[in-house]
Amino acid sequence: MSSVRGFTLDPARIEHVGQGLVRPECVIAEADGTLWTSDARGIATRIDPDGRQATLGPDVGEPNGMAMDRQGNLIVAALSGGKVYKLHRDGRSEVLLDSIDGQPLGAVNFCFVDSRDRLWISVLTRQLPWWLAVAGNIRDGYIVLVDEKGPRIVADNLSMTNEVRLDADEKFLYAVETIPGRLLRFPVRDDGSLGDPEQFGPDNLGIGGYMDGFAFDAEGNIWVAAVCRNGLSVIFPDGSHQTVFEDPRPEVLEAMTLKQKSGTIEPMDLGACAGDTVQLPTSITFGGPDLRTCYMGSLAMPRLLTFRAPVAGLPLAHLR
Repeated sequence: MSSVRGFTLDPARIEHVGQGLVRPECVIAEADGTLWTSDARGIATRIDPDGRQATLGPDVGEPNGMAMDRQGNLIVAALSGGKVYKLHRDGRSEVLLDSIDGQPLGAVNFCFVDSRDRLWISVLTRQLPWWLAVAGNIRDGYIVLVDEKGPRIVADNLSMTNEVRLDADEKFLYAVETIPGRLLRFPVRDDGSLGDPEQFGPDNLGIGGYMDGFAFDAEGNIWVAAVCRNGLSVIFPDGSHQTVFEDPRPEVLEAMTLKQKSGTIEPMDLGACAGDTVQLPTSITFGGPDLRTCYMGSLAMPRLLTFRAPVAGLPLAHLR
């Protein structure tokens, strides 16, 4: 029996970290308690254990998902900027990747570093602005692998590719298709190429239950942010799932879903889904000395969400 079965949270009891953050979509936790979050005022904001903050890097255009390498540098996807950046700890930044196969990357969404120091990059869509793909129901998302051979596309024709991560054994690459809101997994071959995908878990997390970011815990459960339902769910290894918390607006979700299907959806429809207590959560990471302190980013909140989990998270490469 999983130690997470039956675990729920009252959204009103969730605590907060940080202040004045702008679009803190993704969070990285270091072993010493330092937190990093993407921040539209620059590239990322560092939150020290004593609460002091520093925003680093220039405006790159919606810094979104990010990873940390073994040297402590951040690898950051710029969603509307269409590039992948390296942000050094002293604030210096450089472009790591801005095109592939001679073409612009598009709306770069997320970066993940595995135990072999390979970099996996998800691209939401080739369209910029990225909202064109949402309204047009366009399936042109893809996944890039960067290793000693250089960058190459390893999966294509995906629907709004969001976060991507490898499981503990690194036998499967998991990827979110934000619309319709499902999780895929691909077998990973030794050379980094991917096998055929299969759906893992539910079709979605309810009406408007578009999945965004996710993280593995030490038991192999997958914690998934439901951005428009203002919630968090857990998908168990057997594919079943449960809701940990949510703060939905049912009528708004119904209307948004209909507009998405008809191709008339607009950015304001996403913003209207923000809940009373939680607003548009996008990602989750495990931190703290025991990796049981969860931190969640969002599109709309000026602070990070935080709570204690009943299980430790799976350590990321920079923590191993």
